[in-house]
Amino acid sequence: MKKFFLFMVIGAASIFSVNAQSKDIVGVAAGSADHSTLVAAVKAADLVGTLQGAGPFTVFAPTNAAFGKLPSGTVDGLLKPEAKPALTKILTYHVVAGKLDAAAVVKAIQAGGGKAVLSTVSGGKLTASLDGGKVKLTDENGGTSWVTATDLKATNGVIHVIDSVVLPK
Repeated sequence: MKKFFLFMVIGAASIFSVNAQSKDIVGVAAGSADHSTLVAAVKAADLVGTLQGAGPFTVFAPTNAAFGKLPSGTVDGLLKPEAKPALTKILTYHVVAGKLDAAAVVKAIQAGGGKAVLSTVSGGKLTASLDGGKVKLTDENGGTSWVTATDLKATNGVIHVIDSVVLPK
């Protein structure tokens, strides 16, 4: 298991700036060209200050390609001022209070008999499981996302990159 996660972190090194460990969650995400949609959404939802706070936070960060999987026009609609409550709920659904590195997530899955239910900042639940040696997140609607890079450390938490946007009920 550890070899898989180590590989994923090394693969992510080219995505994020080398000095990521000296930046907060927002700074790390802003240093990634693959997360410009996420950063724009965080700004539109006025969550920059929150995610720059002391934390710690665990963020499951969708890539631009993940946002691109949503139905046409969804992202543009969510970035409008009148959609701020919905956007905030979606973004905070990707955040778990506390610092859960990859080893802690795997340990929780194993302790839960193959599943770990994570409480998100939005008040929803995400279910983490292992499938083929990879961590899969299942949202409250049955949608799934795969963790593609792990343990991207920030001064106030950790980021795990995911390949799809997870959605609350």
